[in-house]
Amino acid sequence: MGRIIVIENITLDGVMQAPAAPDEDTRGDFRHGGWGAPYFDEVAMREMGEGMAQGGPLLFGRVTYQQFEGFWPKQTDGNPFTPVLNAATKYVASTTLTGPLSWENSVLVGSGEVAGLKEREPRDIGVLGSGELVQTLLRHDLVDQFVLSIHPVVLGEGTRLFRDGAQLATFELVKSVPTTTGVIIATYDRAR
Repeated sequence: MGRIIVIENITLDGVMQAPAAPDEDTRGDFRHGGWGAPYFDEVAMREMGEGMAQGGPLLFGRVTYQQFEGFWPKQTDGNPFTPVLNAATKYVASTTLTGPLSWENSVLVGSGEVAGLKEREPRDIGVLGSGELVQTLLRHDLVDQFVLSIHPVVLGEGTRLFRDGAQLATFELVKSVPTTTGVIIATYDRAR
């Protein structure tokens, strides 16, 4: 049985919205997109690479899937993440998309099927971005691990990872890695 591992970039005040690019996610008139880009360094790339090298399926919400689908399959610059993302089985939890999905190895799943993925998949399932999906996973106590890249910036606005009304859950710190730019990559396992 696989675990669901949520991998997120967040600010000190918990914002997860649009870390990579100014136009990544402007919902709610968010104007701080790309806040995480200045903090990526060799340490962060090495840590991300170690996780990606393990392979395993990915689980996306619709918005993040469509953003990734519009970018990663077109990358030809030798980025080491491109072949891994293209080859991975990509489960897409959506109530609005219809199949077939165009990005290779993509499988549309209904919201009720996500819990069953943990039972069927022998490998860990990574979740990248996918803020609304993560909220659903948290409500149903399906998150087994968080890998949080905590950036030393406060934005004061934006979509947060942990929102008001979140269900009580405890986690145990199992690894922390500081980067040269002040980011802490913290891995937390669900304490059950």
